[in-house]
Amino acid sequence: MKLAPVRAIVRSAFLAVATAMALAACGGGGSGNDGGGGGTPPPVVEKPATRDEAARFLAQATFGPVDADIDRLLDIGYAAWIDEQFARAPAQTHRAHWEARDAEIKAVNAANAAGQNEFFESFWKQAVTGPDQLRQRMAYALSQIFVISLVDGTVGDNPRAVAAYLDMLGEKGFGTYRDLLEAVSRHPMMGIYLSHLRNQKADARTGRVPDENYAREVMQLFSIGLVELNDDGSVRTGAGGAALETYGPADISGLAKVFTGWSWACPDWPDNGCFFNGTANGNSDPDRAFKSMLGYPQYHSTESKVFLGTTVAGQATADPAASLKAALDRLATHPNVGPFIGRQLIQRFVTSNPSPAYVSAVAQAFADNGAGVRGDMKAVLKAVLMNPEARRAGDTSGKVREPVLRLSAFLRAFAHTSDSGAFKVGNTDNASTQLGQSPLRSPSVFNFYRPGFVAPGTQAAARGLVAPELQLASETSAAGYVNFMRDNVSAGIGINPGAPTNRRDIQGNYADELALAADAVALTERVTSRLTYGGAGAALKTEISTAVASITIPALNAGGTNQAAIDTAKRNRVNAAMLLTLAAPEFVVLK
Repeated sequence: MKLAPVRAIVRSAFLAVATAMALAACGGGGSGNDGGGGGTPPPVVEKPATRDEAARFLAQATFGPVDADIDRLLDIGYAAWIDEQFARAPAQTHRAHWEARDAEIKAVNAANAAGQNEFFESFWKQAVTGPDQLRQRMAYALSQIFVISLVDGTVGDNPRAVAAYLDMLGEKGFGTYRDLLEAVSRHPMMGIYLSHLRNQKADARTGRVPDENYAREVMQLFSIGLVELNDDGSVRTGAGGAALETYGPADISGLAKVFTGWSWACPDWPDNGCFFNGTANGNSDPDRAFKSMLGYPQYHSTESKVFLGTTVAGQATADPAASLKAALDRLATHPNVGPFIGRQLIQRFVTSNPSPAYVSAVAQAFADNGAGVRGDMKAVLKAVLMNPEARRAGDTSGKVREPVLRLSAFLRAFAHTSDSGAFKVGNTDNASTQLGQSPLRSPSVFNFYRPGFVAPGTQAAARGLVAPELQLASETSAAGYVNFMRDNVSAGIGINPGAPTNRRDIQGNYADELALAADAVALTERVTSRLTYGGAGAALKTEISTAVASITIPALNAGGTNQAAIDTAKRNRVNAAMLLTLAAPEFVVLK
């Protein structure tokens, strides 16, 4: 492969991804009617009409479409496919994977142990090969709402417990919101991350007051948000048109008292040593880092707790469980939860700018699943994925694919397998050389990006549109993504474990693409189809096929001694077609 075509292809790829970042939020790469407008939406179509339609739905509902899922979806339709996914259990829990790898590592050297890399292994293994794709995608979406982060030192030192936290999101994410909120609130990793583990009641003598961190964030981020909402997500206003705030400092202080007295699960509960250290009298629970926190009456506030119009009366005997129940019941029944959480789930799965009617439909499913149950997360998720607006592609529809979802779609599109079986992707934090994002390693409790982020100076901003994932975008991340994917396509992905293969752990199967390499147009058609689901237009295909055709495949000589050169040229053509598609707006933006 000549140097000039290589440079031209990489330059073109960089420009393409930069263009994608600039145009994404205002519909770059898409066509059709405005997806956020008014009017009566068309009826829900039960089955996709084409493979591209099926693949596009699966790009929303999974970590990337594969042929088997496309075939199944075409056969049984959207609702039945979703119901099948609801019934599927994970092939292996994330905690089980981590524990198995920890045992393997210690068998080689007892002084070593599994760490964060083994958590990433499990995430990518399930993302690429897991049969319960919808559950795994839901868990990942919820991990960006109910955020804990391995960047935190103490959380980062407990990757086994973080694996269990992701398992919990996968399990409770198909239950009720009320149960999910309690499981999150009582998980020790959340207790550590937002500092309500070992939170103590007020002490007038020392001036101590309860830690308010979790009380604030459980309202602001995990349930009701900052301002009152109508069912359609619009802001409720009061006198003078000012937004009505959902809570104030007094509500935070009152709710903070609820979250006092919670600490480790421990055999000798409620011993003081258990509260502070998770151990007493030489006894501790080896699973305390992920078992639900217990209430310790001696550290729980007995004062009256007033918040959000609810009062938990002063207690003669401290009762942490009763206080928590009252608080979570109040949060779960607040009218904001449906539109607040529902809109974020629409953003994570389908589109950054849902219409008011779309948000309202999801909020209504949250309020009542049709059988009188509030907060049924299966009903909510089905309402997100089955809404007619989710099938549209228009000027304001769709979303930027965050880096993790770009890589997962690529890995699934071309049947990647792991030599080790462990999917050794590793940490991908570095924006200049990698994805600039690793699962559950957000920089703060506000996730990698905010739901309402507006990319400054863009056409999207001028139109009043949000583009959350663009908060990750920069010149550095655009170039880093192109370079990272160039290496992934050509050499494989992840860590090189050495013998016996002595190559990167995750390798793609490009046999079908190599068979088409001599025909640049046919190769381009296949690659763009598998990555853009019919979104690539004629102009893009022409640009890619022209670049691919510029890579000359030599003719076989009489003795056949140049077969290796022919094979190399074919592989370079495949690499070029993939890289240019992976960098194109039509891939970076999921319409």
